[in-house]
Amino acid sequence: MAELEIHHEEGHERDPMGQKVGVLAAVLAVGLAIVTIASHRTHTEAIIQKSTANDDWAHYQSTRVKFHNLELGESLIGVLGGKGPEAEKALASYDAQKADYAKRGQAIQADAEKEDRAAEDSEHRALRYDLGEGMMEIALVLSSLYFISRKKMFPAIGVAAGLAGTAVALTGLLM
Repeated sequence: MAELEIHHEEGHERDPMGQKVGVLAAVLAVGLAIVTIASHRTHTEAIIQKSTANDDWAHYQSTRVKFHNLELGESLIGVLGGKGPEAEKALASYDAQKADYAKRGQAIQADAEKEDRAAEDSEHRALRYDLGEGMMEIALVLSSLYFISRKKMFPAIGVAAGLAGTAVALTGLLM
């Protein structure tokens, strides 16, 4: 097997600042990955909660339709002049069913409102993660500009943006 000889250009000096910026970029990338995952999971949580709320609202609506059907039945008995024990029995049954549907409807409505609030809270948390994610992406790009320009201001600004992004993302945990 032929050996391959690699020639290195002369003048390659060690760049300790470049090594530090490389480690900084790696740390920023890991932080960015964590915040991105938190953001995606929180958005998914909000979607699931909103879907549950929509299901609850549909259930509430069907309960209200049944309630109104009972009211219609009462009205029909009254309009048609239904009298006697069968009409009274039907009206008593309608009253009991209406009370049941009214009670169920209130519980279903409360659940739907609770899920709506939970979805909104999750979206607010996800927004914090999104803002932190964006700031950390900017930090990573700015820090990487050191390798093109060899100017120390870029990693310094990158550190500031990374810290700000981390702080904003952490506020998502506190909500």
